[in-house]
Amino acid sequence: MVSAQHRREGVVFLAERGVSERRGCALMSTARSSLGYESRREEKDGPLTARLREVAGKKKRFGYRMAWAKLRREGMRVNHKRVYRLWKEAGLGLPRKRRRRRGKKGAVPLQAEYPNHVWTYDFVHDATADGRKLRCLTLVDEFTRRGLDIEINRRMPAKSVFQVLLRAFEQYGTPTYLRSDNGPEFIAKSIRRGLAERGMTTHYIDPASPWQNAYGESFNATFRLDCLNFELFHSVAEAQVIAETWRIEYNTERPHSSLGYLTPEESYTKWLDNDTSPVGALPPHPRSLARRGLPDDKEKAESKPCPSVQSPTAALGALSSGALSSGRANSTLAQTHETSYNE
Repeated sequence: MVSAQHRREGVVFLAERGVSERRGCALMSTARSSLGYESRREEKDGPLTARLREVAGKKKRFGYRMAWAKLRREGMRVNHKRVYRLWKEAGLGLPRKRRRRRGKKGAVPLQAEYPNHVWTYDFVHDATADGRKLRCLTLVDEFTRRGLDIEINRRMPAKSVFQVLLRAFEQYGTPTYLRSDNGPEFIAKSIRRGLAERGMTTHYIDPASPWQNAYGESFNATFRLDCLNFELFHSVAEAQVIAETWRIEYNTERPHSSLGYLTPEESYTKWLDNDTSPVGALPPHPRSLARRGLPDDKEKAESKPCPSVQSPTAALGALSSGALSSGRANSTLAQTHETSYNE
């Protein structure tokens, strides 16, 4: 479809080649009275377009909706349709990725209903500039989507994974369930024994079923696209600092569409403000996160009761327990369990 501005430009193009203005307007299906029109859109939208270019330059994986959410969080009252138009006109859209067709996989088992209900952890692999591999251990709270920890090292045995967990337990408390795949570090006897002694249950997903760990896979994909793919690491220490900086920004600045464009920290704070249940008890109230709009919206999201929690079935490997550990755990806790939980 040809826009009105392009049709007017077509009349001028024909006039420069000897076609009369009347004939040119007839050919381009435009009124002669509109030829003198000068759009003020550029003057009106210039500052907003410049701001969108700035956002796209800093957040290269943002789409127009995330850019719109960021502007709204900054206090700008702007319609998402206007942002979409300017985003498209400025050529800031991301290239579309052709998705493969896949069969229906079903819902994620054992849905989290409150903070510290279900944690998930997994490995992401990368390499330094010299080609040596890096193992990145990520730990996520599935309810609030908070990234609890990212530990990076050349190698990460079960002992180191358990130390990461000890540090996370000390800082955030202990979860009811820990979800993971069936990697050797996660099914190690030392980890299962240590978690069982602390009253936690592991939830191992079925083999070749990554969709059962959807929240962890989503966090890892974002971590790779927004951080790992844009950085060239020269050492483990550099990778750790950059990853930790990204994790803090992810938790405190990056709006999350499934949380009503709140950040993970805001979703956690919002839940605490509405929580009246005793510590350690199953919250009787439904999840109270905004399902649409932004924090400054006047609308209140409708609350829907969450399904009851059921223990993981034996088919999903819920009878054994497993967890993470990290090399930066509290020295006292690490020394206390070093002898008992070595492989």
